[in-house]
Amino acid sequence: MPNRIPPIDRSAFTRYRFPPEIIMLAVRWYLRYGLSYRDVEELLTERGIEVDHVTIYRWVQRFTLLLIDAARPCRHAVGNRWFVDETYVKIAGTWRYVYRAVDQHGQVIDVFVSKRRNIPVARRFFRTALLAHDKPVEVITDLAQALETVIEEQIPRAFHNTEQYADNRIECDHGRLKSRLRPMRGLKTDRTASVVIRGHAFIQNLRRRHYDLGTEASHQHQRIVQAFDELVDLI
Repeated sequence: MPNRIPPIDRSAFTRYRFPPEIIMLAVRWYLRYGLSYRDVEELLTERGIEVDHVTIYRWVQRFTLLLIDAARPCRHAVGNRWFVDETYVKIAGTWRYVYRAVDQHGQVIDVFVSKRRNIPVARRFFRTALLAHDKPVEVITDLAQALETVIEEQIPRAFHNTEQYADNRIECDHGRLKSRLRPMRGLKTDRTASVVIRGHAFIQNLRRRHYDLGTEASHQHQRIVQAFDELVDLI
C-alpha cells in the first residue's frame, strides 16, 4: 500500500472563489505542458471558465510547492548513483545557474536556482539533497572544481566520476527543462523561477512513476490526472 498522510484540518483552498478542481486543472496544465499563463487562460475560457492569467500565475506559485510537499511521503527512494550538473536560465534578463541532480533511474533528486556558481552554493545544494536522501555511492559530474571540493567534503566515500561523456544523462535532462521554459515568455523573479523549475521536476518524476500516486490509472496519460486528484485532499 502506498504511504499516505492525513489531510490537514484547514484546506489550502479555503476562501478561493474557484473550486479545487478548476485550480488544480490550471496548475496541472501549466506544469505539464509547454503553455504560458495566457495559453491556460484561453483554454479555460474555451470551457466557459473565465480566469485571468494573473490569477493562474498566483495559483501556480501557491499550489505547486503545496503539491510537492503533500506528495513527499509517496515518493520513491532515489538511486545510489547521482548525476549532478548546473545549467543556465535567464531571469528578468539576467543569467542564473540551476543546479540539478538526477539518479540512474531518471528521477530528479533536487534543483536549486542561484545567482552564483561557487563552492558555497554547491555546498548548500548537496546539503539540502543529503538531508532528504541517502548518500550515493557514486556521483557523476563534469570537471567543475566547486563540485569536486564539495563532494570530497560532504560524501568522501562516494566515487567521484568525471570521465568524459559520463554525465550525458544530466546534460540531456537539462534539455527537457529548457524546452519547458521556452514558452514562458521570460521568468521575472528568482522565486518564480524556482517554483516553476521545482514544479517541472515534480511533474517529470510523476510521469516517470517515481511516486506511488495515480497507480490505479488505466492509461499512462491519466496517471498525472489521478495523482492530482489524490493530492487535492492532502493540501
